[in-house]
Amino acid sequence: MNASAHIARLAVGIGCRRGTSADAIEHAVRIALGSHAFGDIATVASIDAKQDEAGLLAFCARHRLPLRFYTADEIARVPGVAPSHHAAKRLNVDGVCEPCALLAGNTDTLIVPKAIEGGVTVAIAVARTSIENET
Repeated sequence: MNASAHIARLAVGIGCRRGTSADAIEHAVRIALGSHAFGDIATVASIDAKQDEAGLLAFCARHRLPLRFYTADEIARVPGVAPSHHAAKRLNVDGVCEPCALLAGNTDTLIVPKAIEGGVTVAIAVARTSIENET
């Protein structure tokens, strides 16, 4: 398969504190990716309370990554996520990064469970089907 035929298949769920920089988010994502390439990312997802989070928006814009948001109700329906005291207290959900990665990937399996780096949580799932970037 040549580079032009490469299909990005990773769904990356991100949780972060208010005011987290794009650089801090990028650093956490790069660490969580491990041996996976940045170009393997098909979509990034978070909770809808982060729709105006400047660092998250800037990170996605910088890398031309689509960003999806899910409601607390959608997130609450995802079973078996690592509990987060911060997310429960401030957002009324058990977690953000893991359920968002699973929802965006339309799957029930994470390849990278919640990883925490510099106040940013990242989880990664492989999408069940390819994620199309609609234009």
